[in-house]
Amino acid sequence: MFKAGTIHGVIVKKLTKFTDERGWLAELFRKDELEGEYMPAMSYISMTQPGVARGPHEHADQADLFAFIGPSNFKVYLWDTRKDSPTRNVKQVFVAGEDSPRSVVIPKGVVHAYKNVGGTLGMVLNFPNRLFAGEGKKFPVDETRHEQDPKTMYQLD
Repeated sequence: MFKAGTIHGVIVKKLTKFTDERGWLAELFRKDELEGEYMPAMSYISMTQPGVARGPHEHADQADLFAFIGPSNFKVYLWDTRKDSPTRNVKQVFVAGEDSPRSVVIPKGVVHAYKNVGGTLGMVLNFPNRLFAGEGKKFPVDETRHEQDPKTMYQLD
């Protein structure tokens, strides 16, 4: 059903680590380089065990801005099912993290997942453009979780 390709509206940006004797520093996003609709409303950090995946899931109104910078590497999976997208039915897969630091903007409606394919506990940062469960955490969570369906068409390899 899905063909391999690049999904319209997804922004994958190489992150540069500036290294010196103290360690390293990397800019994850800048408001002068990010479209207003993707401006973060909050942030969170997650740690994922080797071999473990998060997703696939999608958001009706939320865009995610992930930063994969290490430690570990992640295989990122994206599926475009948006009815109005020129890349509808395209699947995009790439590796990001320690060996290939990247930020990834995932527009609303794009199904996404990532799996830790490295040999160590891996860190991912997210800067979504909507608050989790809305203001004061009083609203339904904007998430359709496909990983709970054993027959889902969104398969990770």
